[in-house]
Amino acid sequence: MNNSAKETVKTHEPLIRLAKRDGVSMPKKIGIRALAIIFALVIDAVFIVLVTKINPFAVYAEIFKATFQTPLRFMWAMRDMVSLLCIGIALAPAFKMRFWNIGAEGQVLMGGFATALCMMFLGQSLPTPVLFLVMLLTSIIAGAVWSFIPAFFKANWNTNETLFTLMMNYVAIQIVAFSTNVLRGQASSLGTINMTTRIGWFPKILGHDFTLNIIIVAVLTVLMYIYLKYTKHGYEISVVGESENTARYAGIDVKKVTIRTLIISGAICGLCGFIIVAGNKHTIATNTAGGNGFTAIIVAWLAKFNTFYMALISFLLIFLEKGASQIASAYGLNEYIADIISGIILFCILGSEFFINYKMIFRHKNNA
Repeated sequence: MNNSAKETVKTHEPLIRLAKRDGVSMPKKIGIRALAIIFALVIDAVFIVLVTKINPFAVYAEIFKATFQTPLRFMWAMRDMVSLLCIGIALAPAFKMRFWNIGAEGQVLMGGFATALCMMFLGQSLPTPVLFLVMLLTSIIAGAVWSFIPAFFKANWNTNETLFTLMMNYVAIQIVAFSTNVLRGQASSLGTINMTTRIGWFPKILGHDFTLNIIIVAVLTVLMYIYLKYTKHGYEISVVGESENTARYAGIDVKKVTIRTLIISGAICGLCGFIIVAGNKHTIATNTAGGNGFTAIIVAWLAKFNTFYMALISFLLIFLEKGASQIASAYGLNEYIADIISGIILFCILGSEFFINYKMIFRHKNNA
């Protein structure tokens, strides 16, 4: 290559270029995320001082107190965390297969709705163990059916699963709203179901109705990890997610895997509806899922479908959510200011994924 060609190459070489990392060790990933959190806390401190004139360390202390001040607060955080985690676990197999199931909100709602109907109409006629079994099965079936519909259309006619599953959320909401109006007039929910008899409520364990929720989701976390990492079905999900053509060449029935995986995803969402209604809220309303069907998308993606990492990320999100509410009430702040403080932390954590997946390469001075 002559000198003029070399000069041309040097001239067109960018100052900074991006390159995808081949692999990052777990200690390095933890380090990058830790730096992102520290950076977020610094930005938050500046924001707090400029906007509220409050000592930022006092604000951080309030955020910490929201979850850890008392054992009861910690248990409340665990209660909310497992609901979010359960949906993240449900989305993991679908997302790993590159099926964008945005319908978890509706699938949870239909599972909870089925549970509530069983509590209302079968509670007086069935023994408690049988009632719980019926509630469990109907909630799982309801969630599975709600996810089977878009999966069937995707597998046979290649419909857009994102729009299909998203629209199914609104159908579920309208079904629950209509049924609530029929059963309770113009009420926005069915009210607390079986308040005096507690029929269909989870039994108290360690003083809480929702302790069984935590146990169920903990077991589910382990089972889904094993399913995705060590079973034939998990392998098929990975291959289909990488390339459908490769999967077909390897003899995998893509349609079968798609439908089966979405049935599992919807069934777990239905199970989440069951534990929310029976172990937590004891009612059904259009907002029973509480937006967790969308928040769980962040959980699944950040954890790269590893259910144990999902548990940590779910807890972090609930910790930030409760912290925002705490500082808003403690200092009389506008709720949006509190959300900005927690949002900056979440944004920096999300941004750290860029530095985990890519590295920046600077042009050498001798090439300038």
